[in-house]
Amino acid sequence: MIVKYFALLSVALLATVAASAQIRGADKNPTPDVVKQEAPKANPGVTDASGGNGLAVPDSYVIGPEDIIFISVYREPEISHQYGVRPDGRITVPLIKDIQAAGLTPEQLGQNITKALMEFINKPDVVVSVLQVNSKKFFVSGEVNRPGQYPLVTPITVFEALNEAGGFRDFANKKNIVIMRGSERIKFNYEDILKGKHLDTNIQVQNNDTIAVK
Repeated sequence: MIVKYFALLSVALLATVAASAQIRGADKNPTPDVVKQEAPKANPGVTDASGGNGLAVPDSYVIGPEDIIFISVYREPEISHQYGVRPDGRITVPLIKDIQAAGLTPEQLGQNITKALMEFINKPDVVVSVLQVNSKKFFVSGEVNRPGQYPLVTPITVFEALNEAGGFRDFANKKNIVIMRGSERIKFNYEDILKGKHLDTNIQVQNNDTIAVK
């Protein structure tokens, strides 16, 4: 009886030790939790460029060469990123290859991409936004506080463009401003506009205009 008792006790002790070792081994090598990440759905209200949305361009804005756009396709991270519009006006998108972007609004381009992707993806959800406008721009030079290049996103007058450039430096000649438009030179008097005179001279800025303040 005693021998049988000690034999049973030994078996129980060995089982306990084995179970303990198993638990220790499990602690050292825990089974990793598998988290399935889902691509975020494109949200036109987001203003973070990294999330696929950029400048608040009007619906009528026409994409041009050298513009930077963001294409967001729901659940398709390989397609959802920024694209630079080439000088030929086209972009290269996975699956559909080259597609025309210049000359279209973001909505029109989104519709074309949607149609092209339908051959490969079931009900693609596409949103196109403009991150950077490079195709349409104007310049302000001379005696202003913030000279440089500015994107021409929406229609803007010369008066508004000068204000956008931070106004004038102390010794700026506000009465003899020159708008350089190709070979044309157009005079502009900022003081007259302030006084409500010659308002017809406050023309809209055109692509590649340079507003020079002496």
